[in-house]
Amino acid sequence: MTRDIDRRQFVRAAGLAGVAGLAGCAGESGGGGTETATAAANIGMVYATGGLDDGSFNDQAQQGLQRAREEFDIASDRTQPSEVSQFTNFQQQFAQSTNPDYDLVCCIGFLQTDALEQTSESHPEQNFMIVDSVVERDNVGSYVFKEHEGSYLAGVLAGMLSTREFSAGAGESAGNANVGFVGGVEGSLIKKFEAGYLSGLESMDTDIQTQSTYVGSFSDPQGGKEAALSMYDNGADVVYHASGNTGTGVFQAAQERGKFAIGVDRDQSVTKSAYADVILGSMVKRVDTAVYESIASVVNDDFDGGAVTTLGLDSNGVALVYGDELGGDVPEDVKSAVSSAREGIIGGDISVPTDPSGV
Repeated sequence: MTRDIDRRQFVRAAGLAGVAGLAGCAGESGGGGTETATAAANIGMVYATGGLDDGSFNDQAQQGLQRAREEFDIASDRTQPSEVSQFTNFQQQFAQSTNPDYDLVCCIGFLQTDALEQTSESHPEQNFMIVDSVVERDNVGSYVFKEHEGSYLAGVLAGMLSTREFSAGAGESAGNANVGFVGGVEGSLIKKFEAGYLSGLESMDTDIQTQSTYVGSFSDPQGGKEAALSMYDNGADVVYHASGNTGTGVFQAAQERGKFAIGVDRDQSVTKSAYADVILGSMVKRVDTAVYESIASVVNDDFDGGAVTTLGLDSNGVALVYGDELGGDVPEDVKSAVSSAREGIIGGDISVPTDPSGV
């Protein structure tokens, strides 16, 4: 079953959060704990590699949990794997626990797919959700996004500003018509970001040179910095990243070279405020919506195992937001072009590819 999310479908309630205990895991509120017996639901969170405080993907997932905690009477615990090989163990810890008995285990990130295929099969009575992938099991709710749509808008923004001389904050575009893309782990998911970005650039009247690379990690700021420095030194005015905490290095490089960057997943001009003077905007991906809705469905006893939920521009599942510091300096004709592109995608007039080979 597949479905798109309409924000009007969200259910709301009131409650107080609690924190459970599980060996090897930490309570989401940061310690201590209340009794879980009275909680409406016990939630286990297996975050993506890179951990919390990435100012991006994992933190966005945590926002969804925090929203659910504010609105429902839930208890929660988290694990923060540092390696892909740890996913199976952490997923199984939650699934096998009886004190507490977890009503939902949230698996954040596509790298958890293989582990969850096995864990969900061996624990058919346990409810799971996964972000950024589809696991075809009756006890798994899958949430995917149209990252290519939001990334198309990032391409329009980067392309238009790279074809003119423009300065704001600590950044400057020399009008080189040259931009870059830094990905984390190469695969079909991050390729969607790259494909949308390149497609947005392709829509420009001016030919724009593009530079793309994959660092191979979502938690390597130094690798991200080196990749972005190379791009800036080769003429790039703007670099867009889809690389989790690796992108922190992209922002560092932008500041060092006096250029611009575009963030991802959250408004990184806020979550990485030290770099707000070079962040033009961010391609926001509402992982928080996916986490919140999955928890709400469990609390309200309407968990739809086996369903695939898709979030795109039309449901504000993805969006381009302008930087907190630089947004006011972005020229109105650029914002108008971005807005028109958004309307064209939602209206079906613009088709955005999901693979760079299709650009």
